[in-house]
Amino acid sequence: MSKALEGIRVLDMTHNQAGPACGQMLAWLGAEVIKLETPGSGDVARAQNADELFFCMFNMNKRSLTLNLKAEQGKALFRQLIGAVDVFLENFSPGALARMGFDYETLNSINPRLVYATIKGFGTYGPHSHFKAFEPVAQAMGGAMNVSGEADGPPMFGWASIGDSGTGMHAVIGILAALHQRTATGQGQQVEVAMQEAVANLMRISLRDYQRAGAPLERTGNQLGKTVPGTAYRCGPGGPDDYVYMFIQQQMWPAFARAIEQDAWIEDERFATPSARWANRDVLSPLIEEWTLARSKAEVMQILADAGVPCGACQTMAELVQDPHLQARGMVHEVHYPGYGDFTTLGCPVHLSESPVELESPPELGAHSAEILNELCGIDAEAFDALKRDGIV
Repeated sequence: MSKALEGIRVLDMTHNQAGPACGQMLAWLGAEVIKLETPGSGDVARAQNADELFFCMFNMNKRSLTLNLKAEQGKALFRQLIGAVDVFLENFSPGALARMGFDYETLNSINPRLVYATIKGFGTYGPHSHFKAFEPVAQAMGGAMNVSGEADGPPMFGWASIGDSGTGMHAVIGILAALHQRTATGQGQQVEVAMQEAVANLMRISLRDYQRAGAPLERTGNQLGKTVPGTAYRCGPGGPDDYVYMFIQQQMWPAFARAIEQDAWIEDERFATPSARWANRDVLSPLIEEWTLARSKAEVMQILADAGVPCGACQTMAELVQDPHLQARGMVHEVHYPGYGDFTTLGCPVHLSESPVELESPPELGAHSAEILNELCGIDAEAFDALKRDGIV
């Protein structure tokens, strides 16, 4: 069966998470993604924590090519590759590629159809464009940390990678849009995504709340607005991970009350309206938690979900990969990587009916160098051996 992005070739010259996550999504959707790495070391993620598990999580379905871009011969081969690809993806420090002679204008002159995608912490222009960024920096500067945490605590970093992987997914959108436009114009273009802006884009609800309030927002921990129930409640047996999150809007209140066998609450003037529940939250919340503590988080979720009430168990990573729903939807996979062994990972969250995603093992460093250079640059076995002896690959 053909893939959605079959026929699209991507040269992925990224490292760490934001760029590799973008490249992996394109690969999952069917593009041929060539991971361009430095001979001997490769993506810095390969060595993080003395193993390659971080690298494995974001580089499945790719081929690895090593090339020494400090050598003139390596640069010449790189230019040949640029002429043979549709997308070039990079997330180097600001100005790094320009100093090597690989800025957008130069590569566009080689291949006018090229989509040149660049991911930066703060973009390529503006007062902060020379600043470097990692996930927490992007969350801080994008407004996410300021509204996260408890009211009497500091701004809180969240572990969901909205700065890194979130930026990568924004870059995927931009690349696909540029490829679509190219079908009409025949011309490529530069796609730029800044981590700060990607995080800020995901903070629109907080921006709405700030404008409504006309004042700085207070951190509210797990409490969502003035809705009760609208937070995490402890469940049995009372361990550190035994929590369930529920959010009950007014139209769901009768169903919730019946589900926990408190039908009288439906007409109880203390709890009958959202404002009453909020005013009496110090009475209501302990009563709800008394019910949840008598049951496991899985039981609570099942009872409330069956009643049509939004509710989710706060799952650990171990519970996540054992989640029967995720497994039934083909999201949990066991993959083998020679440099690490077997590891568990999550698959593609985008499901296409006519283009199912098949996960492939991440590439070992330089595993496909010979075949890629032969296919795209006409380098035969003898010439490849010479490149290897000279440290070009």
